[in-house]
Amino acid sequence: QVQLVESGGGLAQAGGSLRLSCAASVRTFSDLIMGWFRQSPGKEREFVATIGRRGSTTIYADSVKGRFTISRGNAKNTVYLQMNSLKPEERAVYYCAAGGFAAVSRVPDRYDYWGQGTQVTVSS
Repeated sequence: QVQLVESGGGLAQAGGSLRLSCAASVRTFSDLIMGWFRQSPGKEREFVATIGRRGSTTIYADSVKGRFTISRGNAKNTVYLQMNSLKPEERAVYYCAAGGFAAVSRVPDRYDYWGQGTQVTVSS
């Protein structure tokens, strides 16, 4: 069983930055593909970014490419999402996800474990 706990959400101004963290309670964190997703009210859960086991492979949604950076610290069992140049429409609950599959994935149904989410609000 994997437990994921997100932190770092809050209020940012448009154009500002936030850094999300997700700590995993698991012995073999480096075996997991990690991802970040977000969900706004009335919308489906949306892929944001994913990172491979060693951190060398990353994929981003087109909407965040160049502004967001996903990274991981396997020694700390933690994955991060640095979010720069935030936009008001990116207000959402951001979720960390983990999966035991082989390659990075944009598909939320592939992920086995989810955190409780952290709220990000961006003021205009």
